[in-house]
Amino acid sequence: MSADLETARTWEGPSAPERLALLRHAKSVAIVGASDKPSRASYFVATYLQSSSPYRLYFVNPVAKEILGQPVYASLADLPEVPDIVDVFRKHDDLPGVLEETKAVGAKTLWLQLGSWHEGVAHDAEEAGLNVVMDRCIKIEHARFHGGLNLAGFNTGVISSKRQVTA
Repeated sequence: MSADLETARTWEGPSAPERLALLRHAKSVAIVGASDKPSRASYFVATYLQSSSPYRLYFVNPVAKEILGQPVYASLADLPEVPDIVDVFRKHDDLPGVLEETKAVGAKTLWLQLGSWHEGVAHDAEEAGLNVVMDRCIKIEHARFHGGLNLAGFNTGVISSKRQVTA
């Protein structure tokens, strides 16, 4: 596939109400590419989900042994249950393999993190009957739907009906 075709965004993902439904119906989330390094986005997302969501979390990384006090699994096939959502923090070229692993275990939703977009994987996943979300952070989406974000994507902790003065 040419670079132009891969960067062109023709696939349309689920609407906000559809993403909310995916999050509401999920009971478990596997984070593929989870890191034990606090500077990594996957660690930040895992910390948020562990403290602010009802999901059973599973961390998938063939190298790490423990993240946030929980065991880490080498692959999706090693998990004790089929996750409802497979949240992916892997590089572009690894995404087709992650899709195959997701299909093999029977997960129903493939969620590609912010900045991750793969038209071919999205189409193949949908053909296999999976729900697909791309280029969206599950932490940001969860917080947005549960009242924990302002427009910049952060919980400011300030409740006010006044506009912020930016002069």
